[in-house]
Amino acid sequence: MRYIIALYEIDRAFGGREEGGWWFDTGELARLLALAPTETRARYLAARANRLLERLQRHRRPVDSILYEGGRYTAIVYEWAAPPAFPEVRPQYA
Repeated sequence: MRYIIALYEIDRAFGGREEGGWWFDTGELARLLALAPTETRARYLAARANRLLERLQRHRRPVDSILYEGGRYTAIVYEWAAPPAFPEVRPQYA
């Protein structure tokens, strides 16, 4: 099995006006970081990348800030292929 560690630029999108309004996390593929032979190794590499990203991005506004203008990234592990964006299907209010 092959695991991919992908780097996504994260953001928030408005979900709808139900219950006073709700938002959901989104991400757009920035680049593929690495391939790993096992899930354990892939998760280790992604955690390491995310720790580094947190240090590098500590002066950027958080994603949930109204003043957020982009520029925050996160590493995510996928099996076989990384989608160009997440979520692949827009969430629905339940």
